[in-house]
Amino acid sequence: MHHTPQGECWAITDRAAGNQRQALALADCLGLPVRHLVLSLRAPWSWLSPRLLAGGRLALPAAQRINFAPPWPTVAIGCGRSAALLTRMLRSLTDGHCHTVQILDPRIDPAHWDTVIAPRHDGLTGINVLNPLGSLNPIDDAWLADGRQASPALGELPGPRTGVLIGGRRSGIRIDADYARRLAQHLLARRRREGGSLLVLTSRRTPNAVAEVMRHIMRGVPGLMWSGPDDGPNPYPGVLGWADRLVVTPDSVNMLSEACAVGCAVHTFAPEALPPKLARFHESLRAAGLLHGVDDDVPVRQVPLRETQAIAGALRERALG
Repeated sequence: MHHTPQGECWAITDRAAGNQRQALALADCLGLPVRHLVLSLRAPWSWLSPRLLAGGRLALPAAQRINFAPPWPTVAIGCGRSAALLTRMLRSLTDGHCHTVQILDPRIDPAHWDTVIAPRHDGLTGINVLNPLGSLNPIDDAWLADGRQASPALGELPGPRTGVLIGGRRSGIRIDADYARRLAQHLLARRRREGGSLLVLTSRRTPNAVAEVMRHIMRGVPGLMWSGPDDGPNPYPGVLGWADRLVVTPDSVNMLSEACAVGCAVHTFAPEALPPKLARFHESLRAAGLLHGVDDDVPVRQVPLRETQAIAGALRERALG
């Protein structure tokens, strides 16, 4: 059995930014040296992860197999379907000496891992399952202060500063040019009443047509429009740090969770019925007073949703004693 003497924590993900943020946010809280492995599975394992165990490390391309090798970690945290196969394998490869953690519902019995972390709206329960309300993220007061420091110019913009976080289409949700125009009407009407500025950020999933609509409405409005590297470095931490309120499209659990971690009022525009699982998440945020309709008048500050430290504390107890 090969283990690193100081006990490493591996964060295992694919290239999806949302999966990386969750795994690394949790790993960074454990107090162990962290190694981030970005791994991709070959077919047929990529199709059948995490069910297909046969073949073991052949699931990885040869170039990546070098990294998935002893000395094994003390804790391994995976996020996403590909990672689930690798965290599951580590349990047998290390004879149970590595505490294996899987973030998000792996769609098979959670007993294949030591700890599974699945948000409440997934409906997954079990003796080894932890259920935060939202997704894990690194946002706390220090993170927000760093964001403000990195983008001081945003602090000069007229208030109230409304951060607008735009995702993209996903099954059962349309985020298209028509949606963007309707959202823009609400944003501009409020700005006419209250003044202030708009800080608009799109994501990798945002359709070009949506970004174009937002760019068009930002002409003549104080603020910022960012939709990729052509607009300079991503000011996301600065926008969250300086925002007096946030308006977030309804499609992304990660984006909504991060917005709710800030501590300012969070609004969404969801003109159509949401898919059931996502609707349950929205309902739980609304019930907790964390999420509001796009035009709701609510207090400027709200108690931030910060669950990562508590989940890390529970995990430390289980994994490190």
